Amino acid sequence: MIQPGVAVLIPARRASTRLPEKLLLAETGTPLLIHTCRRAAAAFGSDALIVCADDPELVAVATDHGFRAELTRADHQSGTDRIAEVAAGIDAAVVVNVQADEPEIDPAHIRLVAELCAHHPDAGMATLATPGDIEDQLNPDNVKVVLGAGGRAITFTRAPAPWDRDRGGPAATCLRHVGIYAYRRQVLLDYDRLARSELEERERLEQLRAIAAGVVIACGVVEHSAPGIDTRADYDAFLRRQRPSSEGSEGQ
Repeated sequence: MIQPGVAVLIPARRASTRLPEKLLLAETGTPLLIHTCRRAAAAFGSDALIVCADDPELVAVATDHGFRAELTRADHQSGTDRIAEVAAGIDAAVVVNVQADEPEIDPAHIRLVAELCAHHPDAGMATLATPGDIEDQLNPDNVKVVLGAGGRAITFTRAPAPWDRDRGGPAATCLRHVGIYAYRRQVLLDYDRLARSELEERERLEQLRAIAAGVVIACGVVEHSAPGIDTRADYDAFLRRQRPSSEGSEGQ
């Protein structure tokens, strides 16, 4: 049993449309899931980390590499629902949701998002954002967040935000949402009971459910974010970053 404090939960789903079996890819010599586990464990230690998997093979991979893993129901609709199932059985004040396909996540960001809950006692959740440019503004895959006083998230959107009225178009800069969350445990356990808002359904952004229900989301701004692995091109780029260049070494 995890002691009261912070738990880092990694929802892991075996099925992947754009990159089949991506969490099991091991062309570095290590499964992608384990790369993520090792980075995430650097935040609060391995004892605070649990892989929440929908498939026995993912559980086996995690446990074979020394990480705790729990087999969850296979019919969860989201990673939030998956970690909530496991969170119901642990004793932790704050639960951090780390996506399984982010093998280069910064452990400092995991610590920061957990600390935001301590620094914002009115917040039921916390997340992060990073500065974005006009390309991010125009890309609906890059979710934008608009902040209010004290770093409170006012809204999240796939549309350009903010809009520069004087320029008649998107502002040249924005805050791009980073998909990591910290939840107070009870907020997480109650999440699936919150009414799904029309805005959530239109934007396909689950965090809008919390905002519509009045849950305060604290948001910290960081200078960078780690790339996730969604496609084969993403994984190939990850492989290149993992393999030190041999240029200049041949013939010496």
